[in-house]
Amino acid sequence: MNIPTSLKYTQSHEWVKQEADGSVTIGITDHAQEALGDIVFLDLPEPGRQVKAGEECAVVESVKSASDVYAPINGEIVARNEDASGAPESVNQDAYAAWLFRLKPDNLADLAGLLDAAAYEKVAAE
Repeated sequence: MNIPTSLKYTQSHEWVKQEADGSVTIGITDHAQEALGDIVFLDLPEPGRQVKAGEECAVVESVKSASDVYAPINGEIVARNEDASGAPESVNQDAYAAWLFRLKPDNLADLAGLLDAAAYEKVAAE
């Protein structure tokens, strides 16, 4: 299972990367894309949208099912990955390169409440 130690994770299988500008990049984990199978469509949030931690804000559809993607922390959506939206299979090819959206956190300290790689590995193994 591919779980980069440089990222934070959620119980609902999102990965979170803090960027140099203070924003955070969010995608689904390798474990999640593997469980979903061939991804065929991404419904990504519009920039400018305010989201709360745990709020459904994107949808990943595969040949098997559709799965919600949740905001890991409170913030404002500042970008969405149009490249991944146009080529949803890119999430299957490299889940950590094919990010879904970026947000500007209301409070960057909220990242401390997310899982590290070791804790996420236990969640993914369940």
